[in-house]
Amino acid sequence: MKVPTLCGADIELGNFVLHPDGLDGTAPIASLAVLREMPDAVWAQPTQLRDQSSQWQAQDWGRRFLNSNGGCTYIDLDHLELCLPEVRSARDHVAAWHAMLRITRTALDAANRLMPAHNVIQLLANNSDGKGHSYGSHLNFLISAQTFANLFQRKMHHLLCLAAFQASSIVFTGQGKVGAENGAPDTAFQIAQRADFFATLTGPQTTYDRPLVNSRDEPLCGSLGGESNGAGLRRLHCIFYDNTLNHVATFLKVGSMQIFLAMLEAEQIDIRLILDDPIEAVRTWSHDPGLRSKARLASGGELTAVELQLRILENARSFVAAGGCSGLVPDAEEIVDLWEETLHQLADGEVAKLARRLDWVLKLSILHQAMMRRPDLTWSSPGIKQLDDLYSSLDATQGLYWLHERLGGVDRIVTEERIEHFVHQPPNDTRAWTRAMLLRAAPSGSIESIDWDALRFRVLDVDHWPQQWTVHLDNPLGFTEADIGDVFEDSHDLNEILDRLTSPLDPLSAAERGKLTSPLPVRGKGGQGG
Repeated sequence: MKVPTLCGADIELGNFVLHPDGLDGTAPIASLAVLREMPDAVWAQPTQLRDQSSQWQAQDWGRRFLNSNGGCTYIDLDHLELCLPEVRSARDHVAAWHAMLRITRTALDAANRLMPAHNVIQLLANNSDGKGHSYGSHLNFLISAQTFANLFQRKMHHLLCLAAFQASSIVFTGQGKVGAENGAPDTAFQIAQRADFFATLTGPQTTYDRPLVNSRDEPLCGSLGGESNGAGLRRLHCIFYDNTLNHVATFLKVGSMQIFLAMLEAEQIDIRLILDDPIEAVRTWSHDPGLRSKARLASGGELTAVELQLRILENARSFVAAGGCSGLVPDAEEIVDLWEETLHQLADGEVAKLARRLDWVLKLSILHQAMMRRPDLTWSSPGIKQLDDLYSSLDATQGLYWLHERLGGVDRIVTEERIEHFVHQPPNDTRAWTRAMLLRAAPSGSIESIDWDALRFRVLDVDHWPQQWTVHLDNPLGFTEADIGDVFEDSHDLNEILDRLTSPLDPLSAAERGKLTSPLPVRGKGGQGG
């Protein structure tokens, strides 16, 4: 089965209160204050105690879905976490990510207006606090159950190929940071913020002994998830990457992964490129922004990260040219072209030219310029670490990335209009569209629970008797505007919408669902009793 590599993301932010008037441990105050102000947000569990301070330390607390674009936000171990609506293309991911940051900035500004004088909440779109703690920038990709089984149960070489691809991709996916953490050798500046925190090859955990390739088995595809015979769907939960703000870096991060996963689905991978020790390789490569360090291959020989990426790219270009990404990865040819151009500039030593495209190069350039202007600054100076943090600040007046964007110092992949579209609208070609439309149609108090693949409502029928309805959004590629836009256009209220969405349809066999070729979305059962 060939599955379009739909992409989602759940991304944690750094958050704290600046000038906290003696307060200690301000992360829970900052994250909750911003969460409360998220616009167009609906609590996933409306009955929960929203101010219960004992829950601030919990994972996945206070989840709120956005009726603007179908994404959501919540608090995870005191970090505000942003979840993007599901999108099909890397280009739409760039737009949706920047849109979610704008939505969050609106909430940040509103929260700061309510703060005491001189207390200012700061949000950072980074992955490390510089004090030994890292927080994630997770991407989620739709893959077949067969590919998931190959990765984690049947074909270890598939997992090792994915690990090699991810480890070497830091040359265009890293945000860059000052110093080392987590017991890693000292370094002035490194390419990837997450590199020091990977301790094992694979595992389901995300907060300790972090694995390069995460094996969390949580499909979020309802009845379509979990099948192991190739007819089901799975979510690949990728915890490896840094937050990237630059359009090109973000486009390549998602797009190259989509292409590589399509190659995995087709089992067209080169096992000669497996690394002998991927954990050591990613740290070695990250600590060398000069890009000269090499890592050993299991097959013998050594390669730099750029050299390994060029080998993978060669295979990817042939795969794309042969039609391997047709119908699966939008803009595959453009992704490959930009990927190749970027790698060749890195290989040719033209790193400085890539400040317009890659976050780690732009940040390094900013820090070098600061030290040239201020000879008293060194890599260990607090002022340099402050600039490191300010690079990703969501504050529009202080964030150094946003300054360079306003001045035309970065290359753009998507337009302002496309970003603003995702501020106010969901993607119309995934189930995020129906999720957002249902949230907009729901009267106050009618929502019992919301999750990615199901929404539960309690409404009154024409005789004022309560009815419980469940809409199952099993297929992430279904429930699009083209599929069921008429349901919302032709219905007068939520009751009518729910009645039409949960009416019996011609049954689809598991095999038919697995092919994902039906123009109709897969609709779950519903009605009275849920």
